[in-house]
Amino acid sequence: MLLAVLTGCTNDSESDLVEIANPDPDPEPFTLTYNGRIKAIIDGQCVGCHAAPPRNGAPFPLANYDQVRVRVDNGSLLEAIVKLTGESSAMPPSGRMPQNTIDLIDQWIDEGALEE
Repeated sequence: MLLAVLTGCTNDSESDLVEIANPDPDPEPFTLTYNGRIKAIIDGQCVGCHAAPPRNGAPFPLANYDQVRVRVDNGSLLEAIVKLTGESSAMPPSGRMPQNTIDLIDQWIDEGALEE
């Protein structure tokens, strides 16, 4: 039975390959915006403490685009979220965001931190 399992799935050939057509060969470029994607991350990860007014000892609010943009412009938003859990001033204090979320925020900043 082991021999059947090991040899039964080894018949790969180029004739078995199927080409998948691209349904939209010229897609619209995707624009990453605060309202489109980043607001949900900030609301879910930051606004629990960085509300307006701030709670739990948070020093400033991140409740709207203008407040987030101030922290983007001075570099403190990205600086805080890239730190490892346990490092001084790492955010959120409950544990580091997944790297793909941090990368998305970094991309948004690199693309101009657009609101709409």
